Amino acid sequence: MEVVSAAHGAFGPLLEKLTALLVDEYARLKGVRREIRSLRSELSSMHAALKEYTKLEDPNDQVKTWISLVRELAYDTEDALDKFVHQLGNGSGRHHGGFKKFFRKTVSHLKTLGSRRGIADQIDDLKDRIKQVKELKDSYTIDGSRSSATRHGVMDPRLHAIFAEEAHLVGMEGPRDDLANWMVEEGNNSSKHCKVLSIVGFGGLGKTTLANEVRRKIQGQFHCHAFVSVSQKPDIKKIINDVISQVSCVDGSTKDSMGWDENKSIAKLREMLQDKRYLIIIDDVWSRQSWNTIKCAFPENNCSSRIIATTRIIDVAKSCCLNTDDRMYEMEALSDLHSRRLFLNRIFGSSNCCPEVLNKVSDEILKKCGGLPLAIISISSLLANRPAMKDEWENVKRSIGCALENNQSLAGMSSILSLSYNDLPPNLKTCLLYLSVFPEDYVIERERLVRRWIAEGFISEQRGQSQQDVAENYFYELVNKSMVQPVDIGYDGKVRACQVHDMMLEIIISKSIEDNFITVVCGGQTSLKNHHCFIRRLSVQHIDEEVLSTLANEDLSHVRSLTVTSSVCMKHFPSIIEFESLRVLDFEDCQGLQEYDMTNIDKLFQLKYLSFRGTSMTKLPSRIVMLHNLETLDLRMQSMQQDLPAGIVLLNKLQYLLTETHHKVPNGITNMRSLRVTPNFHITKSSLDAVEELGNLTILNKLSLYLSDGYKYKRHEEVLLSSLCKLSSCQLRSLYISREWGSLNFIDSWSPPSSLQIFHMSSNMHLANIPKWISPGLTSLVNLDINVTELREEGLHILGLLPSLMDLALCLRSGGRKKLTVIGFPCLKRFNLFSWDGAYVALTKGSMRNLEEFLVSFDVSVAKAYGFYLGIEHIPSLKLIQAVLRNEGATHLESKTAAAAIRKEAGAHPNHPEVCILEEPDEDEDDNEKTDNDEDIIKQ
Repeated sequence: MEVVSAAHGAFGPLLEKLTALLVDEYARLKGVRREIRSLRSELSSMHAALKEYTKLEDPNDQVKTWISLVRELAYDTEDALDKFVHQLGNGSGRHHGGFKKFFRKTVSHLKTLGSRRGIADQIDDLKDRIKQVKELKDSYTIDGSRSSATRHGVMDPRLHAIFAEEAHLVGMEGPRDDLANWMVEEGNNSSKHCKVLSIVGFGGLGKTTLANEVRRKIQGQFHCHAFVSVSQKPDIKKIINDVISQVSCVDGSTKDSMGWDENKSIAKLREMLQDKRYLIIIDDVWSRQSWNTIKCAFPENNCSSRIIATTRIIDVAKSCCLNTDDRMYEMEALSDLHSRRLFLNRIFGSSNCCPEVLNKVSDEILKKCGGLPLAIISISSLLANRPAMKDEWENVKRSIGCALENNQSLAGMSSILSLSYNDLPPNLKTCLLYLSVFPEDYVIERERLVRRWIAEGFISEQRGQSQQDVAENYFYELVNKSMVQPVDIGYDGKVRACQVHDMMLEIIISKSIEDNFITVVCGGQTSLKNHHCFIRRLSVQHIDEEVLSTLANEDLSHVRSLTVTSSVCMKHFPSIIEFESLRVLDFEDCQGLQEYDMTNIDKLFQLKYLSFRGTSMTKLPSRIVMLHNLETLDLRMQSMQQDLPAGIVLLNKLQYLLTETHHKVPNGITNMRSLRVTPNFHITKSSLDAVEELGNLTILNKLSLYLSDGYKYKRHEEVLLSSLCKLSSCQLRSLYISREWGSLNFIDSWSPPSSLQIFHMSSNMHLANIPKWISPGLTSLVNLDINVTELREEGLHILGLLPSLMDLALCLRSGGRKKLTVIGFPCLKRFNLFSWDGAYVALTKGSMRNLEEFLVSFDVSVAKAYGFYLGIEHIPSLKLIQAVLRNEGATHLESKTAAAAIRKEAGAHPNHPEVCILEEPDEDEDDNEKTDNDEDIIKQ
């Protein structure tokens, strides 16, 4: 229930803050501890009531009204507490001179505030509001039920998937035939055991339709078949009895199973199927527990039986496929061609009958559908009942979000898409709703998102896990449940970014607006209209004079986050001082920001997240160093040439300091002990004292360093090495080092921490050979980019022993113009070897079993001696081969022979990997031969 989830998001940080206040110095003031305890007690009771309401599938209007009042009360209470703590502490959060001095200072402040704004008066006012809200709840009959007997009156759209005619299906023929053929294959195993196919994907992609089409195609080869839906709250006994009733027609059994318990139903079904080849579809599985219980009802009888399971959750799909012969199939959205064909067939009966005047608007509607068959079918059904006029279709396009809630034609689709949302726990619902601050089709970086969640107060530490770890888990849980679409998945399996499907975005925007969670400003389409509550979070995606005029009349003092994601006329934007409650201020990619007056940015005393990334700002606001609660400061903008202000070290809560250019290490950086990610520090321009202080940043996760070339910086190298050695006992995960040119040999004696996951050095610097500190003991090392003057086979073998290495980029100046044999690399997925002198690499059986990309360069003349054989037949997971052929000392024919040999190996590989060959012509070749070789990239 969305209204509860957003209120839950408001209560989380508030209750934590009240708990923290009880142990703070402020609670020693007379009467304050008692008042805070009372406040926390009342609000905790309300929070408990909210959790109970999360169990209601369809709360009545009284429940919704009460929860809205509670939510707004929670926001106001937190804001009031923050302001008082700030005023009593004089905003600095630093109390020098001991408690007595602080107490005298606090009393002085209280006297100054007096009756004007006394803390007791404010708490009393909040308690009065709590009492009123409590009495209001008691005066209602809040049992959560609706007065009407029927909730929706909407037919489950999945029925259409079960009974859809084959002639009406578009884009499923290929996957259907492929999966049907796989289902009836016996495989290499002589036993005829049961195989499982799990189909996974976002709600509305057509999982049920595909499963049913596969069944239709092959059901004649089975003794019996059945189709059952599981749902979010499965009744296992009913599910099993449904299967019994469907297969009993074949069995001849007519016994009534309604009186059986779950165990007896499972036993009876196993008995009925013991000697039969069965085909069962288990649709819409929501948990591994449900699957495990249902699966045990189907016997392993060596009759080549088959089970198809559909689910929206990746972990569940994987749990269905535990045997090597099982298969998981991930649904994909329809292509543009198939989407258009389905859309027009549904409206006009043919894909060739669309009036030309409707082409553009139909493309825009289809873009919003994003290849989702359920969305295409639902919206085309809506349009089929309307005049084929441009204005009518434009109106539907603009009002899809509203129609999802109010139009019966789209209610079924809304219900299907909302199922996944309703399955989320309250904390994940809050995090998902937050995605509505980003525009349609926006690529949302994982790190940016989780840092914003933390700044908003949505994330609490859990046992053994930091806020960052918990937030990352939430992100991956949304990916796992198919609520967001992963973008840019690294070799380590980490998802770098995500997108929200347009239809899901419409739903979460609608829920966010209803719950006053997010206020979206997007030109003429804005939720500012008919806005009756305080704005809590403001997302400005487009702005014009009308919106500026509306904003000018709004009370912006309660806005907790401001996101501006497009270029706007910032000169006339409301003054920054009006946003006094901001926790998040995100101007990423906003142009024209240099016109905006940020003189009073220090008034945003609650600010935790501030981003100027991608803007054209050339100078930072001078008072930025007074934002003492800041945790993330993103200054990744090419236009900023100034160095970091000296006062940056005053930000002792700062965890992420992100820049694009090199900066000196500020003196006094020891004070920044919360720092986890540093900018790219220019070591040789920094003072030796500052470089030494780097070793005191004990919770540092990521360190980026730049060094100038030259022997005069030897002392800087020595001090840097000392600091790096200090960090060896900490949790350093990533180290990036770059240099103008030269050696990095001073790092040979480093002892890296066992937590090290990434080590990168720039291509214009080098080590003599593989350093001794690279050993199998680096069990966390996943990504290694290293350059060496000389590589011996023993050095390559050491790299092959790294147990977790997934991505290796290796540049060597001398390989001895010989063949290097690759051994080991159990987890490696990408191997990139660039050799200056053309060393040749050959793969051995059993090495690089998980390799997907093989990128090498070598001299044709060296490879010729070894028969142009790479050994890629030994890499079962290979997807891409990229080779740079250096033709120095080789003839044109020899170069072509080498390329043909690589293609022949790739052609014989069962995966048929993509081949990309770059041929570097010999400088001594004549012009004609160079022309022949100018076909630089040849792809197979």
